Amino acid sequence: MSSPVKKYKIHVPATTANIGPGFDVCGIALSLSLTVLVTIPTDGKGDAIPVISYTGLDSANVPLSPYKNLLTRVALYVLRSNGVDSFPPGVQIHAHNEIPFGRGLGSSGAAVISGVLLGNLLGNLNLPTSRLLDFALMVERHPDNVTAALVGGFVGSYLKELAPEDLEAATVPLAEVLPEYPPDAGPNWGEHPPKAPYGIGHYVRFGWAPEIKAIAVMPRFELATAKARGVLPNEYSRKDIVFNLQRLAVLTTALSRSPPDPELIYDAMKDKLHQPYRVPLIPGLSEILEKLTYQTYPGLLGICLSGAGPTILALATDNFDTIAKEIERIFGTHNIEVDFKTLTIDTKGSWVEEVAADATI
Repeated sequence: MSSPVKKYKIHVPATTANIGPGFDVCGIALSLSLTVLVTIPTDGKGDAIPVISYTGLDSANVPLSPYKNLLTRVALYVLRSNGVDSFPPGVQIHAHNEIPFGRGLGSSGAAVISGVLLGNLLGNLNLPTSRLLDFALMVERHPDNVTAALVGGFVGSYLKELAPEDLEAATVPLAEVLPEYPPDAGPNWGEHPPKAPYGIGHYVRFGWAPEIKAIAVMPRFELATAKARGVLPNEYSRKDIVFNLQRLAVLTTALSRSPPDPELIYDAMKDKLHQPYRVPLIPGLSEILEKLTYQTYPGLLGICLSGAGPTILALATDNFDTIAKEIERIFGTHNIEVDFKTLTIDTKGSWVEEVAADATI
């Protein structure tokens, strides 16, 4: 006779960050997701090491050791930060992923938020949203993706400066360095993590015009965030900083107005802080940014890199397939194959719910 169990579903949306001039500031939650089904025996029996399985995109590339998997490492970090030393016995975790890895659609951010929510669930911690965000930002130091994934919608955020003693990377499962955990990473690794300070991240949700959808054109190659950040300069000119600040100030309001103004939004989505430096990493990027305009492709509002790339994000109100296929054509001239989807904005963000004991994903 099988043991009685409780099951929970964790849902975390994909995200796109930067949105042109909002480098490390703005994020949007999108209608792709990482869904995690968690089975917990109610009799407290079972193996002390969680059983992990994955299906969906890039599932073959996910480590299934709970001490090397980002989702479960984050969960264990949250548990230990709140006085719970280990996973409850007998836990089973099945994740189904719709978010491609290394494409600029927030796959690591989704794993981090899933891990924070999993830790909160397994430890019965009942943490408020602000505290969940604190733990996420100890792992993912850029607030744009994780904030949008947690709260949904179109958000702007900033990260409080942390003291050196709060940045003990050896005991915090940093998303950007994965999968480079120590070879011996196991249950005794990271037993005493630094306590996350309170109020690390602050955010505001902007409005969003309901007519606007997001076209994600995803090249079939990965671009590591660390590599994409490595090409950025350490200093910028005052002129380029002002260029971005001016456009960001306009964009956050322009995207909320209905009907959207293509002329206003198109120029407001231009950038000089990260996209020009990433052109060598993404063949066709320069041509895409220059050729597709709201005048030549009616319905197009603006175009930019999604996060660090290589995915191209186009915001539009119409002609979604035409716009996507033109971007596909340009990538094709560089022998790059792509996939594309027209996505809606996920305004709900992450959620956890109890489901029936026989529920599946």
